[in-house]
Amino acid sequence: MTSESRGGEGIASGVGGVGGVGGAVGWSVVEAAVPELAGRVRERFGAHRHHVLATVRKDGAPRLTGLEADFRHGELWLGMMVGSRKVSDLRRDPRFALHANPGPGADVSGGDVRVSGRAVEVTDRALVARYAAEVKPPEPFHLFRAELTEVVRTSTETPYVVVETWSPGRAPRTLRRRSDDAALRVE
Repeated sequence: MTSESRGGEGIASGVGGVGGVGGAVGWSVVEAAVPELAGRVRERFGAHRHHVLATVRKDGAPRLTGLEADFRHGELWLGMMVGSRKVSDLRRDPRFALHANPGPGADVSGGDVRVSGRAVEVTDRALVARYAAEVKPPEPFHLFRAELTEVVRTSTETPYVVVETWSPGRAPRTLRRRSDDAALRVE
């Protein structure tokens, strides 16, 4: 479901921004706070359709499952099949991490990206119907809106591994490290 940019009248009217507990924010806040990083992250997610979602199982163990993510109207949306374990996981514990599909081979052009935060189930039937009309997912489905607590991109710039991170309320950080470094270079 990776898709179009935000703008105009849309399904996200009245949602997003700062949400949830602990400073979790909607995607539009990420775009406003760190537009270059947000652009690179969104582009990386857009390179492939399916990604890897991590949720917390009932016993506390991690669960990894496939997922299609959709950037639309300033939000990151997560759609799921009815009856899937990830829906049960997120209803019990909304914490998640979403890792972009690295694609084939070892070349991760565009970097390796992930976002994490809380998934908020969308229960407004009109909002779900507007989303379904735009995206045309297999129905029935569950829809969650991502409220993000962290955005991370890891890439290489010879001779460094570069890690860019951002969390709400904190300045963005860039860490550069070589395999023979004893300490990180923080910018």
